[in-house]
Amino acid sequence: MQQAQDFLDESEALHHLVAPLSDADLDQKTAFKDWTLNNVLGHLHMWNYAADLSLTDEPAFLAFYERVGRHAADGGMLTGFEEKWLDGLNGQALIATWRQYYCEMADHFREADPSMRVKWAGPDMSVRSSITARLMETWAHGQEIYDVLGKVRKNTDLIRNIVVLGVNTYGWTFSVRGEELPMPRPYLSLTAPSGELWTYNEPSDNELIEGQAEEFCQVVTQVRNIADTKLKVIGDNATNWMSKAQCFAGGPETPPAPGTRKTTGIGGEDARPIG
Repeated sequence: MQQAQDFLDESEALHHLVAPLSDADLDQKTAFKDWTLNNVLGHLHMWNYAADLSLTDEPAFLAFYERVGRHAADGGMLTGFEEKWLDGLNGQALIATWRQYYCEMADHFREADPSMRVKWAGPDMSVRSSITARLMETWAHGQEIYDVLGKVRKNTDLIRNIVVLGVNTYGWTFSVRGEELPMPRPYLSLTAPSGELWTYNEPSDNELIEGQAEEFCQVVTQVRNIADTKLKVIGDNATNWMSKAQCFAGGPETPPAPGTRKTTGIGGEDARPIG
C-alpha cells in the first residue's frame, strides 16, 4: 500500500528536521495554539499509537478512546490528556520513541488489507484512509515546526494524498457546520511539485480553483489562510469552500487569520533530505 510508504517518507522528512534540535529547542512555541514542538510531536505520536491500535487491537483502541472522551467530558484540554499519556516523555527521548513507533506502524499498515474497515473517533474508515489521515496530520502539524524554525519545506508528489483527501472532504466542510452542500463542486486545476497537472471534478470557468497543489493542501489542512496563498478562486461555491475548508475530523474549526501562519526568521534551506 503506497500510502503507508508515503506516511513513512513524510514522517522521516519531519524527523530529519527535528533530529538536530536540543531539548531546549523543543520547548519553542509554534503559531498553532501556542503548542511547543514537544506538544506537536507528542500529539503526532499519541494519535499514531491510536491509529495503530485501531488496526491491530480494536478493543484496546475503543478503551483508549473512551478515556479520551471522559477527559474531554470533564472539561480537560487535549494537550493535557496527551501530556498525561506521555508521562514525562519529551525532548530527544520523545523524538526517538516517536520515530521507532512510526517505522513499526508503517510496516503494520503496509501489510494490511487497504479496504478493511477500522474504528476511529468519527465513522469507521478504510485502512487506506486511516494511514492517509496520519500522513495528512504529520504534514499539517509538521508545517508549524517548519514555520517556527524558518525552514521552507520542499514537497514531493506524495502530497497528492492530501489533495485527494481535501477533494473528498468537500461535503464534510459544510456538513460539520450544519450547512447545505453547495453544488456544483468547484473544478480543481492544481500543479504538482513535479510540474504535473492534477485536475478534479467537472471542468468549469465559473467555479474554479487553480494554482499550486501545495497551497491547496495548506488551505484544506488550515495551516494557511486562503488570503496568504496565490490560489486563483472563482465562483461562490469555490470562495465559500476555501474560506473554511477542513479535511480533518472533529468539530468545525476556523482557519487561521490572514498573516498569522507563515515561515518566520531568515531560514529557508530545504529541510527535506535528498534522495
